[in-house]
Amino acid sequence: MKAIGEMSAGELAALVYSYLKEHGIEVVLSGGACVTIYSQNKYISQDLDFIEYGIISRRKLKNLLSKLGFFEERRYFKHPETGFFLEFPTGPLAVGREPVKETVLLHFSTGVLRIISPTDCVKDRLAAYYHWGDRQSLEQAVMVVKDNLVDLKEVERWSEAEGKLAQFQKVKNLLT
Repeated sequence: MKAIGEMSAGELAALVYSYLKEHGIEVVLSGGACVTIYSQNKYISQDLDFIEYGIISRRKLKNLLSKLGFFEERRYFKHPETGFFLEFPTGPLAVGREPVKETVLLHFSTGVLRIISPTDCVKDRLAAYYHWGDRQSLEQAVMVVKDNLVDLKEVERWSEAEGKLAQFQKVKNLLT
């Protein structure tokens, strides 16, 4: 197996996901690292956000991750061989006010990874754009749409439910 310092974001996320799953901990990758994976590394996020299903003991998490060489620093888990770091925000897994509807399993040489779908990844990025005017998040949504099958009707429905249909209409041409 590759050394951790040589792994891509997806490979490292798959290693961590698979290892935690083997030990009874279920998580799903969300956030900017999903953009990294879905954009084939056109955008790089150093932060691998794993949303927990249920309540996970921080002590158990720290113990398990230490066996992979990670150490806890503030709220992050870092590894001396990589610039990527792990974060475990509390759930529930949601985009805006709605729960994530679909996760997918991706296969890497280092294991399997449960990740939000490309459609929910776009919604996640648009949420940051809609609510905080984060233009970089809009650009990330566009990157994901260009390289993946995204249900834009679902993104439009979700945008309307978020009260952001007018903003969606303004950027829709960028997403097609």
